[in-house]
Amino acid sequence: MLLQIQFESEIPIYQQIKNQIIRGIATGALQQGEDLPSVRQLASDIGINFHTVIKVYNQLKQEGWVIIHRKSGVMINPDLNLTKTPEYMELLDDLMKTTTAEAFMRGLTKEEFINIIEKNYDNYKTQGGK
Repeated sequence: MLLQIQFESEIPIYQQIKNQIIRGIATGALQQGEDLPSVRQLASDIGINFHTVIKVYNQLKQEGWVIIHRKSGVMINPDLNLTKTPEYMELLDDLMKTTTAEAFMRGLTKEEFINIIEKNYDNYKTQGGK
């Protein structure tokens, strides 16, 4: 698994890792049932504290993206079947409020903003999503 971490980014390292794993699943680059590197291995490969990787893996587990076995490690959930729940829709709305506010304040037009969303959504559909 190849992750590209930008250490100077305003986005925390744990969030960059989490985002890239979710994107990897959405594009098909990471397959259901595929093993992820151990906590220590991933931390060593990236050059970060292993507690950061533990945080990522635990968040991904809580959200249903991965399963963690004490002996066999972390793997993409082989039964991954995420659904659109009211809780998820509320979370998405909250994330979009912030993203939309930033885009608005940076001068993006509504059309530019929608085009970015459509491009990204279509990209996941063509790369192996649902």
